[in-house]
Amino acid sequence: MLKQRFVTAIVALAVLTVVLFVLPPVAARIVIFAVIIGGAWEWGGFMFADNVPPRLAYVAFISALIAALFFSLGNHSLLDAVFTIALVWWLLALVWMLFYPTSISTALSWICGTLVLVPAWAALDHLYVETPQLLVFALLIVWVADMGAFFVGKGFGRVKLAPKISPGKTWEGVLGGLTAVLLLAAAGSRVLEIEVSVLVPFCLAVTMLSVVGDLTVSMFKRSADVKDSGTFFPGHGGILDRIDSVTAAAPLFALALHWAGLQ
Repeated sequence: MLKQRFVTAIVALAVLTVVLFVLPPVAARIVIFAVIIGGAWEWGGFMFADNVPPRLAYVAFISALIAALFFSLGNHSLLDAVFTIALVWWLLALVWMLFYPTSISTALSWICGTLVLVPAWAALDHLYVETPQLLVFALLIVWVADMGAFFVGKGFGRVKLAPKISPGKTWEGVLGGLTAVLLLAAAGSRVLEIEVSVLVPFCLAVTMLSVVGDLTVSMFKRSADVKDSGTFFPGHGGILDRIDSVTAAAPLFALALHWAGLQ
């Protein structure tokens, strides 16, 4: 299983490199859109299982919202509002997790999926348009945190983080992820030409919110009684399984860039 996960990760990384740095911008933006729409299809599975028509209706709904937002991308105030709404949602999701398990109705899941997916698309598209390097750094924060959490949690994890939602995650793993991101931020400050004193807390905040994203999607998966959101990535699960942390991290990353005057 570990070998399969490694091979899948290498292939996915190679494809992502081609998408961001080889394909023309319009093609790359279409791929970003397709990833989010794939996530919408999987989120529809949380609500409707294998019932195709309502899942397609949810995909169409998310597509329509993204299309409406796409034609307003020049409005930076609107983008900031979208990212701020996303931040509020993720903070509410953090509070919600403290009371899990709770019942999740289809209507509530519909709304929550919208708050997860639409701002994530807006942030990923916005960061790519600004510069692909910014998008890569945002993704690196999540990936480095995941790797740090995996290896430290596997080797030293004892104290469960959220046993009712994701029994395998530990506080030691979270600290391992934060430490790894701390090193990334120290190195990235030279590349991005941003002061360490600014970039370190910036990256740590994004990392903490990425954990909330991971756990929130896990909460919806557990409520839907599914282990993985899909099977798109062999050994890794579905699209949402790979971008759950990113959906929370990317909007905060984009918003914080503006707050810090780095855009």
